[in-house]
Amino acid sequence: MDNKNLRRQTFVVLIISVIIIATLIFLRLIEPTIDSYIQTLFQVANDSTTEANTQTVFALSIRQNAFHFFKILLWFTLIVLIVRLLNTLVFKTALKNAKSYELSGLITSIVNILIYIVSFFIIFKTQYPNVDLGAIFTTSTIIGVVIGLALQDTLGNLFAGFAIQADQPFQIGDVVTIPNKGIGVVEGISWRGVKIRTFQNKLLVISNSVLGKEAIEVAPRGNLNARIVRFNTVYSNSPAKTIQVIREAVRQVDNVSNKIRPVVRIGNLGADGIDWEIKYWTEDYSRFNETDAMIRQNIWYAFHRENIHFAFPTRTVYMLNEQPADTFAESPNDVFERLNNVPIFSPLCREEIETLAASSSIRVFAPNELIVRKGSKGKSMFVVHRGTVNISIREDGKSSVVGTLHDGDFFGEMGLFTGEERTADVIAETETKVLEIKHHSLRPILEANPDLVQSFSAIIEERRAELDQQQQKSSRSGKSGQVGVVNSIRKFFGLKG
Repeated sequence: MDNKNLRRQTFVVLIISVIIIATLIFLRLIEPTIDSYIQTLFQVANDSTTEANTQTVFALSIRQNAFHFFKILLWFTLIVLIVRLLNTLVFKTALKNAKSYELSGLITSIVNILIYIVSFFIIFKTQYPNVDLGAIFTTSTIIGVVIGLALQDTLGNLFAGFAIQADQPFQIGDVVTIPNKGIGVVEGISWRGVKIRTFQNKLLVISNSVLGKEAIEVAPRGNLNARIVRFNTVYSNSPAKTIQVIREAVRQVDNVSNKIRPVVRIGNLGADGIDWEIKYWTEDYSRFNETDAMIRQNIWYAFHRENIHFAFPTRTVYMLNEQPADTFAESPNDVFERLNNVPIFSPLCREEIETLAASSSIRVFAPNELIVRKGSKGKSMFVVHRGTVNISIREDGKSSVVGTLHDGDFFGEMGLFTGEERTADVIAETETKVLEIKHHSLRPILEANPDLVQSFSAIIEERRAELDQQQQKSSRSGKSGQVGVVNSIRKFFGLKG
């Protein structure tokens, strides 16, 4: 309420109060005369026993009581005006910036009720001093039952309001969700109930007694409250790429807090595609509808730019021996070019590399996924085709990265040529596509050209010496080491010496 309206309301209340006070003073002055006149009429009527005089006494009694009721009405009206003026000046002005404003409103209502009750008793006693109100209200069973039934809901709301204010599960400005009632922003809390402004701009009023029985979900104002947005994509899209695109799209949305990083995760592998969940934190939860909508809009445009597709119900029928296309398949020419540039396969001719490329397997690993484990036995080696991997060694219970491999690098060659155990953990740093060359793919080539064993052993020993030098270990003698590798390769592949 602005100052102009406050002054106008105060002025009107003062004028009416002055008029009532003047009327009460006037009635006070003429009251002795009216009482004396009525008493005289009563005396005259009582001296006669006729039926007409009895009616006259009854009429005089009504007039006398009407006069006292009129004075009670004036006094009570004056009390109401004064109380309302105090409420406006004290609670709506002095306490409007208080943190416990909603609590002050409840206290105001309780104080007003007490003032009205006490004022009624005092005013009634001044007009009817010989009437015992206490005896009337305490001895009348019927009146007690009627009052109890009439005030049942009111008292329930009042005491439930006390409990809500004592516990303070929510405050004005908080977003609350009430089962079977709706969701909205708390606008007011009183002794009777709570006012909630729904997101359809409707006012929902719920009594305290009903509210005290409900399970209420509260999103406090000023708190970072989380939201979850769900959608899905087709299986042919890369999860790692999808996560990166989603995070960038969500980061640009207004009202998404930058204090906590949004969580993007796979909720489920559904029948029609990958189900995704985005968990983000809002700065103003009351704006979650428009924030959710902006996140979905940004994701749509980002997916359109990156050629990522949303999933929809589909059914695919494969006829005969048809199989679904491999999302991560590579053309034979790309695989050949990759293996042709790997130094360890330099002794092979073009036809032999083509044979090796045709039998190679493509493996795709997620970020931070283990490719090979230290100590495990293997009969294959790997060539990094797309992505980055880390070579990790665990010492004293701690893992440390001792090397990083990129496109075209290879690892695990000792497993392919000699069947030795893996000497380190190899972990994908990003989404990584590797070519796996297995023991049975190389064996026909070595059987057809046994002289390749000598060439491979020389390259392997040279690589081993480089690795030993990097790790500051003593390198072995070139000749004896090479002979040892040759024998190991021949033994592993079952070749004759």
